[in-house]
Amino acid sequence: MPLYKTNSLKIYNSLSGEKETFVPIHEGNIGMYVCGPTVYSNVHLGNVRTFMSFDMIFRYLLHLGYKVRYVRNITDVGHIVDDVDEGEDKIAKKARLEQLEPMEVVQRYTVDFHEILSEFNFLPPSIEPTATGHIIEQIEIVKKIIATGIGYEANGSVYFDVVKFNETNHYGKLSGRNIEDMLANTRDLDGQSDKRNPQDFALWKKAEPQHIMRWPSPWSDGFPGWHLECTAMSTKYLGNHFDIHGGGMDLKFPHHECEIAQNEACTGQTPVNYWMHANMLTLNGKKMAKSTGNNILPREIITGGSEFLSKAFSPSVARFFMMQAHYRSILDFSDDAIVAAEKGYNRLMEAMQNLKEIAPKNSSTIDIPTWKKECYAAMNDDFNTPILIAQLFEGVRFVNLLKDNSASLTADDLDDFTKIMQAFVFDVLGLEDTKTSNDSNAKLEGVIEMLIAMRNDARANKDFAMSDHIRDQLIALGIQLKDGKDGTTFTL
Repeated sequence: MPLYKTNSLKIYNSLSGEKETFVPIHEGNIGMYVCGPTVYSNVHLGNVRTFMSFDMIFRYLLHLGYKVRYVRNITDVGHIVDDVDEGEDKIAKKARLEQLEPMEVVQRYTVDFHEILSEFNFLPPSIEPTATGHIIEQIEIVKKIIATGIGYEANGSVYFDVVKFNETNHYGKLSGRNIEDMLANTRDLDGQSDKRNPQDFALWKKAEPQHIMRWPSPWSDGFPGWHLECTAMSTKYLGNHFDIHGGGMDLKFPHHECEIAQNEACTGQTPVNYWMHANMLTLNGKKMAKSTGNNILPREIITGGSEFLSKAFSPSVARFFMMQAHYRSILDFSDDAIVAAEKGYNRLMEAMQNLKEIAPKNSSTIDIPTWKKECYAAMNDDFNTPILIAQLFEGVRFVNLLKDNSASLTADDLDDFTKIMQAFVFDVLGLEDTKTSNDSNAKLEGVIEMLIAMRNDARANKDFAMSDHIRDQLIALGIQLKDGKDGTTFTL
């Protein structure tokens, strides 16, 4: 029987502002969409925290036995600088500044995004669609919204009339705003805008002559509005009504608010049952910003190449640090904080190694079933990873007692305890035992050095057949040897 049948999961729904019992639309199956990166620069650490939160959520849903279709998009067109409707596309601007084709920019930073997420042990999404790969779908949605009278064309661009939409729907329900206050706090249009109302947003923008990224449409050669792509891709792969939509807290308004409006105008129904938002990461108590220099890249954690760090840290230590805070809480990153996290991580990994050496006894003096329930209770309470980690350190205490023969477990209880520790540490939190990995690498390097020494002996004895055989066998395993004046080196 799948675990979801015996676990009642509660999720904080940004739409209601409350924790709600999670009930999927189709039993045993979940559709989850998360807004991905705009690939015009290297992914920053705050982005990584957001995507890591949803990676953890994805992992726990899989652990519970759900079949999850996880869709996370790549924004490669339409995201205007400063998140407004007028101005320059972020990717086109980067391409102009670096004298590259826009798709070169997209490729460079999409590769960087995937490499970073792989370093931090992310599971890949089920589908990773791109905005440029769904232009046709976006145009069709614009046509439908125009047909309802809520979309209108002006000088080749198409806008969404939020005032007209608000006559029958509620624009602002996700972010807790109302249209009257928004209009009252917005300057009147100066006559130079094509919009009917200041709060209207672009569904399609006519491209200026210098705009590189453009596609033909019934209204103009242009490009889709930023909010449109997620409506098109989420509904294409998950249907008009799906379970979970996630993203960073900064996307709640206007991006997700506009998504809801587009979906409701186009399909006549609310698109998502549970809206989830991950909170931001600060650095030394201040907002991360490239412009102020208060910024750190994920790779700088791994290399130690940042003025904010005293040394390098493994990706798993950084992951453990982030899992120590609830995904809806602001988390402050500092050197002191990650140094402390490393100590906790090392204690946890040491316990996981020691657990392998524990032998079962005839009786149990530790209440494993109750501890196990507490682990699940933490995660079932809106994915509360800090409480889960507290329970895992209770597990570390159990390991130390067992190791010292101050406590005992029967074979069945020991097996259950081991499986739960491994499941939550590695499968759900996504941690890796880097010490084991480093030890394995050291052993491999030792074996290679031994083979190099054997090859050198063979060459000294003019046994070139054996020398060549060792070299060829290593090459076949992907290990390249390089003979130089200072001896033979190798690359893996």
